[in-house]
Amino acid sequence: MNGIYLLLGSNLGDRLDNLRIAIRLLQREKIKILNESSIYETEPWGTRDQPWFYNAVLQIETSFKENELLAVCLKVEEEMGRKRSEKWGARLIDIDILYYKDSVVESDNLTIPHPGIKDRRFTLMPLSEIAGEETHPVFGKSQVILLSKCTDELDCRLTDFHL
Repeated sequence: MNGIYLLLGSNLGDRLDNLRIAIRLLQREKIKILNESSIYETEPWGTRDQPWFYNAVLQIETSFKENELLAVCLKVEEEMGRKRSEKWGARLIDIDILYYKDSVVESDNLTIPHPGIKDRRFTLMPLSEIAGEETHPVFGKSQVILLSKCTDELDCRLTDFHL
């Protein structure tokens, strides 16, 4: 894996605007957007009785180390009004670090690569779009291969919207 990839998700309020605001706030924090996926509308994971999500993946460039990047992502979520009240619950914005180059990090507050990548179509579809041949540093498989083996049956639809 050569790049740093973030997953953005929103299922409350103006979902598209929430994704765009998150990008502007990340850029304000000196994070450069190198590439962005299309926007996908996805069935909610975990807690099913909630609105559908808009999800997109960003490839970024930053001088922040892994834990510093996490702090920036949490700061942006908080600034946008994210309230953490229920695991897998509805949210204004969610920013997950999927990959940080070939780093493998396991700590109390951060796991990289994100542990849910291989099990979530809503992550693998946008990842495959912009980083399909990039290899997972633990599983040794490309995003396209991981997507082809993904057993997630939740609906994930390409939208006509753009970031």
